[in-house]
Amino acid sequence: MTPDSVGPLSRPFLIGRLPDRGTEIKVEASEAERAALAADLNLPAIRSLTASLRVTGTPRGVKVIGRVRAEIVQTCVVTLEPFESVLDEEVNVAFTEPRPPRQRTSEEEQEADLDAPDELVDGRVDLGAITAEFLALGLDPYPKKPGAALSEETLPDDPAAASPFAVLSGLRPKD
Repeated sequence: MTPDSVGPLSRPFLIGRLPDRGTEIKVEASEAERAALAADLNLPAIRSLTASLRVTGTPRGVKVIGRVRAEIVQTCVVTLEPFESVLDEEVNVAFTEPRPPRQRTSEEEQEADLDAPDELVDGRVDLGAITAEFLALGLDPYPKKPGAALSEETLPDDPAAASPFAVLSGLRPKD
C-alpha cells in the first residue's frame, strides 16, 4: 500500500521491528474509522471491527494470519430494511520484497504472478488496510435479512408485465 492510498483505517507496522518469533497484534477500529469505512462500503453502520493478527517472517518476507471480526448493519435487498449481522473472516496474506520488473513471456507466467505474494512497500505492512480489505471481501453483495424472501404475491402473473419494457410500451401514444 502506498502512502497516498491510505484508507480510513491505517495501522502501519514496520517490518524491521518484527521479533524473531513474530508478534501478535490487535487492530481495533475507532468510532470515526468505523463510520468512514461504513460510508466507503455503503453500510448503514459498523458497530465493531477488530482483527487479531499474527505477523511472522523477516524483513525480506512476511506472513500475516488471523481473523477479522465485525458487527455490521446491512440493508436487506428484499425488504430494504436494515438488519444486523456478524462477519468473521480468516486472514492469510504473504508479503515479499519488491521484485524487479521482468518481461512476461507466457500466459502461464502471468497467471502465476496472480498467486504471488503482495509486495512490501517501504519496509512496512498496513495491518489496518488488511483489516478493512478482509471486511470488504467478507460482505455479502446481496444481503438478505433472516427470513426475508420474495413472495409470489409480489411477482406479476403475466411474465410480459414483469418486463421493464411493458411499462415503456404503456407510455407510447396510441394511434
